Amino acid sequence: MTVIGWIILGLFAGAIAKFLLPGRDPGGFIGTTVIGIAGAFIGGWISARWLDHPISKDFYDGATWAAAIGGSLVLLVAYRLLFGNSRD
Repeated sequence: MTVIGWIILGLFAGAIAKFLLPGRDPGGFIGTTVIGIAGAFIGGWISARWLDHPISKDFYDGATWAAAIGGSLVLLVAYRLLFGNSRD
């Protein structure tokens, strides 16, 4: 997959992570989107590096999607813990 593919996957992963963890995010839609893209990159890197699952060339690989969504969820939770009260 190319970098553009990872960005598109990250957009979807961020939306799915936001759906799974509803609530107010300190960054709003743009922040959640950036977190989704970063989570896709980080999840793919962790999957390839430590979980022995090479990055697939196929956009519709389930393990790649799971890694991207998992990375997005982790970053979204960390972001909420660090900056959760900034909008109050």
